[in-house]
Amino acid sequence: MSLGWRKFKDRAFTCLAALSVVLAMVPLISILYAVLKMGLSSINLDFLTGLPKPVGEPGGGFGNAIHGSFIVVGIASVIGLPVGILAGVYLAEYGNNKIGRTVSFVADVLTGVPSIVTGIFAYVLVVLSLGTFSAIAGGVALATIMIPVVVRTTEEAMKLVPLELKEASLALGIPQWKTSLRIVLSTARFGIITGALLAIARISGETAPLLFTSFNNRYWFDGVLNPVATLPVMIYTYAISPFEEWHAQAWGGAIVLIFIVLMLNVCVRFAARQRY
Repeated sequence: MSLGWRKFKDRAFTCLAALSVVLAMVPLISILYAVLKMGLSSINLDFLTGLPKPVGEPGGGFGNAIHGSFIVVGIASVIGLPVGILAGVYLAEYGNNKIGRTVSFVADVLTGVPSIVTGIFAYVLVVLSLGTFSAIAGGVALATIMIPVVVRTTEEAMKLVPLELKEASLALGIPQWKTSLRIVLSTARFGIITGALLAIARISGETAPLLFTSFNNRYWFDGVLNPVATLPVMIYTYAISPFEEWHAQAWGGAIVLIFIVLMLNVCVRFAARQRY
């Protein structure tokens, strides 16, 4: 094979790869352009901090929904992160048995369950038990979505730790549980943090589960056992309304939600860089 032919193939595949990158960026750029164009005019201090106004009154904002989203996602993180991380540690360190294979299979199945089914599950489990929509119910629904993601990312991060490091710890007489928690887990911490942030970004934009659980509220957060407003549900509610002003505010809420997810992804990149 001639040198010229090899150079031609190298340049051709380089161009194809660059074209693929451009094509992959087109949908993202298009979405960002459309959202900014339609919703940027709605963004102001009152929108970010105020309560929604009744139909026909100008102004109002998504302050309660922004606040409520942080609360519901925080509840989901408190429930989902410890369960997911500990399950991932178990699969990586002690999962070579029947129980481990069962947990791994369940995690794989949960990853593919539609979010609306998760919402129905949380509705039956929490909403019907408490007799009301609530922030707790929303947190449980989002935690159910979060757990399998955290399990898988934690397991993979733990498995990337060099085997020699664990063997050296065991050779010094350190018990396996201490080796797992203090050596392997500590070494894999940046990978685990990255997975946790990805899981939080994953659940931040979920709407369907929250329609069945936290529902909505036009006022400020009033306790974890009461309905609470969240950004995805407010955006959905305003987007399907027949009022043009609400449509503009829905686009503004989409900007805020995209900004939050973008910041989480920036944190993921920073955590991944720290890992190396």
